[in-house]
Amino acid sequence: MSTVNKVLEKKGRDVLSVSPDTAVFDAIEKMAGRSAGTALVMDGDQLVGIISERDFIRKIYLKKKCEEDIKVGDIMSADLTTVSPDESLENCMNLMTDKRIRHLPVVEEGKVTGIISIGDLVKYMVSEKDFLIENLQSYIAAPGM
Repeated sequence: MSTVNKVLEKKGRDVLSVSPDTAVFDAIEKMAGRSAGTALVMDGDQLVGIISERDFIRKIYLKKKCEEDIKVGDIMSADLTTVSPDESLENCMNLMTDKRIRHLPVVEEGKVTGIISIGDLVKYMVSEKDFLIENLQSYIAAPGM
């Protein structure tokens, strides 16, 4: 069974984070610099929320509240769904679909150990299927069969 841990082994465990007191514009700039659509919101080593480009567009830009003093804590999503490194990818896909979310922070023993996106899951699953197909083709084409 494929797990979140296997995805993180391929993807890496680097997490972009900001504090709740970070100015939203600074957070967006930091995200853009890393080509990231989200950042985890950390208060010290405690996960307290997540901010996405969507949060910015829906909660600031579309409401024309573009003051530079708005903080991440003012617009972040605090009702988080997290997974453990041992969670199955099928369960992650179901969670993301049911809750209409694109990112899942990975938490183990109260500490953030990574983050996975729907894109990470799809990429991993496609590579696993490609690997299986190649092995089956090699098996079928093997001499003496």
